[in-house]
Amino acid sequence: MTPTLRFELPYPPSVNNYWHASGKRRYISPAGKKFTEEVDVIVKQSGYKSFGDKSLGISVMIHPRSKRKFDLDNTLKAILDALMKANVYDDDSQFEYIEIARGEHRDGGAAVVHIYEIEKEEDNG
Repeated sequence: MTPTLRFELPYPPSVNNYWHASGKRRYISPAGKKFTEEVDVIVKQSGYKSFGDKSLGISVMIHPRSKRKFDLDNTLKAILDALMKANVYDDDSQFEYIEIARGEHRDGGAAVVHIYEIEKEEDNG
């Protein structure tokens, strides 16, 4: 599987910092909005071509901002939502394969993302 799109994104907010709540209302936090806007700019500048509704795979390497411990899986939701809002794909339910790994520390942190189409085999019965 050869990646067809590669993005180097800023370090994403965790799930705990992406969503806020007020009573029964949930909304995206200012940090979540900022991240989403930054991702949109990166995607638009890349000259990407949307995958539309195709089946996809994604590989994410999270480069932490520090050596402090963190839950790797808490970084994924903001990335998937921001890429969807930037029209890279129609919906994050299209992912058939998701891989996430912890990379080396980088000042400021980063998320390196590879997205590729997965060819589905025809069922010939």
